[in-house]
Amino acid sequence: MHLNTQRLLARHVWHTVFRNRAVFWLFGLVGLVAGYAAWSGWTTFRQQKASQHYYQQEARRDWLSNPDKHPHRMAHYGHFAFRRPSPLSLFDPGMDRFLGNAIYLEAHKQNTVNFSEAGFSTGLMRFGDLSIAMLLQLLLPLLIFFLGAGSIAADRENGTLRLLLSQGVSWTNLLLGNSLGLFMVGLTLLAPLLVVAAVLWLMAQSGAPSVDEVIRFGLLIGFYGLYLALCCVVAVLVSAWSRTTKTALVSLIGLWLMTTIVLPRASQALGTYVYGLPSKTEFQTAIQADISKEGDSHNPDDPHYKSLKDSLITAYGVKTTDELPFNYSGYVMAEGEEISAAIYNQHYNTLLERFRQQNQFARATAFLNPYLALKNLSMALAGTDFLSYVDFQQQAETYRYELAQKMNELQMHHIPNKKLGPTEKAYSIDRKYWQDVPDFTDRPLSVGQVLPAEWVSVVAFGAWLLLLTFLVHRAAHRLTAV
Repeated sequence: MHLNTQRLLARHVWHTVFRNRAVFWLFGLVGLVAGYAAWSGWTTFRQQKASQHYYQQEARRDWLSNPDKHPHRMAHYGHFAFRRPSPLSLFDPGMDRFLGNAIYLEAHKQNTVNFSEAGFSTGLMRFGDLSIAMLLQLLLPLLIFFLGAGSIAADRENGTLRLLLSQGVSWTNLLLGNSLGLFMVGLTLLAPLLVVAAVLWLMAQSGAPSVDEVIRFGLLIGFYGLYLALCCVVAVLVSAWSRTTKTALVSLIGLWLMTTIVLPRASQALGTYVYGLPSKTEFQTAIQADISKEGDSHNPDDPHYKSLKDSLITAYGVKTTDELPFNYSGYVMAEGEEISAAIYNQHYNTLLERFRQQNQFARATAFLNPYLALKNLSMALAGTDFLSYVDFQQQAETYRYELAQKMNELQMHHIPNKKLGPTEKAYSIDRKYWQDVPDFTDRPLSVGQVLPAEWVSVVAFGAWLLLLTFLVHRAAHRLTAV
């Protein structure tokens, strides 16, 4: 009986909404914007994928085309690491366009990711990138609030609410039935957008997505559906507590502004204030200061490396480094690389910890704002969040370190210790050794690694679900017809 009543009320909401011709024009306009967002996401994805593939091959070709050369010169010649765009980035680009997609890798130094689209764009990108995810996170709730403001308040104004209650319709049925009706209306926008996203997502993977990608997309559908349901219940509850539709609409718009603009900016600003970061100059200066304390591997008179030379001469029972069974300079370079990499990693880990603290602070506000919970989960599942960026940078650093040490190893075993005269040709090794260095290939995080990092957002969603269930139950016992 209760389900039948709720279905009748839901059907009534559906017919009431679509009886207004203006709604069709509104939905049509949203459809046009969504179409542009889908086209933009697909075009950007294809361009990024083609660009990454081309430049990665170009970097590899340049590396292999080097002639016979000294290994240490090759270590300083360096290489490039490019990040492949995630298939779901066409749905939610997240931080991709702000954080960059390429790193120049060279010996003795860790560089940051460069070539972000935001760096080549106007300031308009600061307001967000138009995408399907952005429409579902921002525009869909606003439409639901507009359409749901009068769901119960309008009946109270025209006297229909008193009539419904006198006929035995309970407040629980009214709240749930109207919420269900709004949810059905929201699905008319959500479902087509998700279908379009699914088609583009399949095309991005040539129709053969991995199991991990299928799980990611399935979870995205679930979380966006839950977010839509939460917005519908909130709209109906506010309408039920409001005396007029106008009051409900003003309250809902204020709530939308607070959750989508004020709270996100405030939490970000407060997190940055509480967990401050050093400037780029301060950060680089601190690294160079620590490296200087450990010594300069390019300076033969450096105290640290002079001590290292003495210990090697003693250990091998020789008189000079020229008599060592390996190239001494290569050994020193390997030692210097290990020391500098450890110092860089220590400073970067400290910096990343500050970023994590800022992000955790922002995540905690998801308990006040479900919009932030959805945004964090959406970026994480799309592979466009900060964690994915950090993982790429760490993979690139591992590759850089192994590349530098490979060149140092080649120098140790293939370059003689004998010092060259001023007229002698510089030592070099055969170019065939460049092929022994594999090309860089980034490996995206699995969904099993991504979700645990967003446990706060998942728990926040659950908390909001429980809270709204409680509020519906409480409102059903306290609301009146007047």
